Parts: sequence; C-alpha cells; structure tokens
Amino acid sequence: MDGTGANGVAQVLAHGDLEILGRIPHASNVTLVALVRGADGTEFRCVYKPVSGEAPLWDFPDGTLAGREVAAYVVCADLGWDTVPDTVFRDDGPLGPGMVQRWVDIADEPDPVAPDLVDLCGPDSVVAGYLPILTGFDPRGDEVVLVHADDPRLQRMAVLDIVLNNADRKGGHILAGSDGVVYGIDHGICLHVEDKLRTVLWGWAGRPAPGGLVVDVDGFAERLADPDGELATTLGALITPDEIAALLTRARRLVDDPVLPVPPDHRPIPWPPF
Repeated sequence: MDGTGANGVAQVLAHGDLEILGRIPHASNVTLVALVRGADGTEFRCVYKPVSGEAPLWDFPDGTLAGREVAAYVVCADLGWDTVPDTVFRDDGPLGPGMVQRWVDIADEPDPVAPDLVDLCGPDSVVAGYLPILTGFDPRGDEVVLVHADDPRLQRMAVLDIVLNNADRKGGHILAGSDGVVYGIDHGICLHVEDKLRTVLWGWAGRPAPGGLVVDVDGFAERLADPDGELATTLGALITPDEIAALLTRARRLVDDPVLPVPPDHRPIPWPPF
C-alpha cells in the first residue's frame, strides 16, 4: 500500500480511480474486487458493492445495504476501534453508487492444524482457549461443536455487534488480517430498530463487558446524543432517524447494564454459520 496512512486510505477509497478486477462468487449480492488508484500513484485492492446489485430484503426496507455497511464503519471508527476496514460510500462507481471497502490481506496460518478463530471440531477435541457455542451434526451425521477463540479482539467485535444489532455475524465474516487485526466484514444487515442480533460469537454470553470497551461505548453514546453533532449528521445520511435512535438506545443500555446478552430462543445464530 506504499505506506498510505489511515486517513490516506479513506481518501483514496473515496476519490481514486476504480478498476473492476472480478466478481467474488457465491455472494448473495453483487460483490466486486477492484483496484483503486490515488492521484499520487498509490494503489491497492478494495471491495466494491454497487447498490444496483443489491437484492431487496423485506425486513430491511429502508435505505441500502451499502449505506448500512458504511454506517457500521462510521460507528466503529467513532468508537476508536479498527474492527471494520476503512469503508466509504461513493456516488461515482463504475456500476453506480455503492460501498467501497479496503481489502483485508489474510494472515498466513502459523499452524495449519490449529482451529480457526471460529471453527467446528469434535466434541472431545475442543482445545484450550476456545469457547463452545453449540453442538450439532455434520453432513455425515458425526457430532460437531461450533467454537470460537477466547480472544479479546473477537470479544470487542462481539460488543460492536451488540451496538450495531448485527443480524449476520458468520464465521466467514471474521478475517484475521496480516497486520494482526481481526476484522469484521459484511455489515449490510445491521442497525435495524428491532432486536435482530444473530452471531456466532456467543461465548461470553452473560459475562461482564470489559470496562475499557464500556467506556468507549459511553463516549460514543454521548456524541451520538447531540442531534447536531458530526456523528449524528454523518449517520443521518446513511440510516433513518428511528435507526439512529435505536442505535443510541442500545449503546446506553449496554453502558447501564454492561453485560453481554444471552442468546434468544429463536434463531440466535445465522445460518449457515460460515
């Protein structure tokens, strides 16, 4: 990336020339890999999701998936967390308006035998440092356990998902970056006014949220409460006033009762989980 800083990355994403390289297969909406080039010659890969390629969702009738993706990044950045890669909304994409997000380079697996951050294993092979989530059966009928790492980077992501009301935190939406950061992607189905939290990160359910994260959420809530502030104004261009109000309510609820929620009885995990 030629040493481009965080602010420089956002500027290049927002204003650089986009060249589509190809389409990511199996995505439910049009998801394209692109190369973005800045005026100074900086270039790097990114993901481009045009609004024109979105499939309508009956339970998310307002706004766009692209707008929600950008709103999730705005929330994460205001919290001071690096969980969501740099993401911008562009009106001038090759296929029209859409979301553009920095590509995440994946870390090399140091131990090919070790489980991924979110993984399936046998009921007798859950390793230390992993939290079991649920038990099920694989296509062959063998019993398996869904687990995730007891990792503070994942726990911060779990707290972010509570604030965002993320309805689709799958294992495949969690990327271990080569820079040591654990990133969450695909936030198009979040920020609904109704409780829709569905996630594979239930390992800390019922446990207190880390104090430092609660402090960050408290500061976020204070800034969001100012209707004329920069944060509310920025989000107001991406999601509805009711969704902003619900976002503030969730943040304040977590501050007032800093305990990670327990799974609901109905559909607590997105399916498939990867």
